[in-house]
Amino acid sequence: MSENEADAESEAEAAETESGIQEGDFVRIDYNVRTVSDDRVVDTTRKDVAEEAGIDDDEYDFSPRIIVVGEGHVFPGVDDALIGGEVGDEGTVEIDAEDGFGEYDQEQVRTVSANKLDEENRRPGAQVQIDGDQGYVERVIGGRARVDFNHPLAGEDLEYEYEIVDVVEDDEEKAKGLLGMYLQMEPDLRIETETVEETVEDEDGEETTEEVEQRSLYIEATQQMQMNQQWMFQKSQVAQDLMDRLDLDRVVVEEVFDGSGGGMMGGMGGMMGGMGGAEQIEEEIEDIEEDLEDADVDAEEIVDELEDE
Repeated sequence: MSENEADAESEAEAAETESGIQEGDFVRIDYNVRTVSDDRVVDTTRKDVAEEAGIDDDEYDFSPRIIVVGEGHVFPGVDDALIGGEVGDEGTVEIDAEDGFGEYDQEQVRTVSANKLDEENRRPGAQVQIDGDQGYVERVIGGRARVDFNHPLAGEDLEYEYEIVDVVEDDEEKAKGLLGMYLQMEPDLRIETETVEETVEDEDGEETTEEVEQRSLYIEATQQMQMNQQWMFQKSQVAQDLMDRLDLDRVVVEEVFDGSGGGMMGGMGGMMGGMGGAEQIEEEIEDIEEDLEDADVDAEEIVDELEDE
C-alpha cells in the first residue's frame, strides 16, 4: 500500500469514527460481565441472565444503564469500543485484571483483632469495614481474624459484552441517568426554563435590572434519597456535575415527607386537614375558652378531695 493510500484509509477511518458516538455522548447500554477463568456472571443489566446466574435481587433494577462515553463510567477498553459506534451495535471487550479491578495483592490480606468486627460478622465470607477499608473475612481463629482487603474480582480477567440500546438526547433522561449512577436510584425530576430578573452593572458602573432565562433542575428528594450516603456526602459535587453537563443554571432539591407512615408530623397534618384549616381551629379554641370561663370549678375543693383519697 502506497503512502497516499494509507493516508486516505486513515482519513476514512477517522471520518467514520467521528460520524458515530463520541466522547461526552450519553448512551444507554445493556451489558453482561463475566470472568474469563470460569465464565461466571458477576454483573449484568438483564434480569434473565441474573436469574440464571443466581445473582438476581428483587431490589435491584435490571435494565439498560445510561453512561457518558469517555468519562470513566465503564472500563477504558469499553469506552474505546463505544466511540464511533451506532445504536444496535454489539461487541465483546476483553478486560485484563490490571485494567479491571487490579492484580491480586497478597499484602492486602491482613490479620486483625476479632474485636474490630461486629459479633455477627465474625465468620468466613462476611463483608466488613475496618479503619475505612472494605474487606471480606477469610477465617476467624480465637481472637484473631484474617481479612482480605482486595476487591472480590482482583486478579480476574473479565469479558464485557455490550449492546448500544440508544443515544440519549433528552436532558431530563440524562439527569436521571447521572443520578442513577451516583445514587443507584432515579428520583422524580423536571427541568424548567424560567425568566428571572438579574442585576448587572453597565459600563459606567451603574446597576440595572434585566430579564434573563434560567434553566433549573428540580429534584424531588424522597426520604430514601435523603438517607442515601452518597447523596449526603457528595450532593454539592453531584449538583455541580449535573449543571456542567446539562448547561443548567441551578439545581433545586425539593424535600418530600410522606405522611402515610404516620408519626407526629404526619398525624398532625391529618388532624389539621380534617379540622378544616386555621379558621376552624380558631373557632374551636374560642369555644373551649368560653367553656372554661363558664365552668364552676373550685380548685381548693378539688385539692381537698384528692387528699382525702
